[in-house]
Amino acid sequence: MIFVASGGIAVADGSGDPAAVKQNETGEWLDKDGNPTFKVNGDSVDWYTYSGYRRYHSDCHVCHGPDGMGSTYAPALRDSLKTMSYGDFLGVVASGRKNISTASENVMPAFGDNPNVACYMDDLYVYLRARSNDAWGRARPGKHEDKNDAYTKNEDSCMGKK
Repeated sequence: MIFVASGGIAVADGSGDPAAVKQNETGEWLDKDGNPTFKVNGDSVDWYTYSGYRRYHSDCHVCHGPDGMGSTYAPALRDSLKTMSYGDFLGVVASGRKNISTASENVMPAFGDNPNVACYMDDLYVYLRARSNDAWGRARPGKHEDKNDAYTKNEDSCMGKK
């Protein structure tokens, strides 16, 4: 969905309403449109938000800064998810992107073939969505739901484990 912001600039609706309405068999929370989302209760988060925090800080923070806040090298993903859909996020992470419309050329490498990122794209999206919607601050989640057997089975399959 596209809407016109103040000043007449058209922008994408981004990730939409983040309210969690349904949990699937792997413990992932989904919004009303079926997109992955977060479930935060006080100082406790769902497994995907916790895993996304860990994955983000092992693979993404080097360029995009701690907690999705951006850097001089790469944009703040916390802000990007305000206008980026789930599908667009997956596409950029998997295929990469070259942005030459800025003063300096920015290149996001493709991570679709890197299982340390590709197997956890939903986790990364959920964590960054929580950050984008101010549902989670800059702290490491202290409490979280446990990883369930279905998540572990999917993770093992994606990583090539039997």
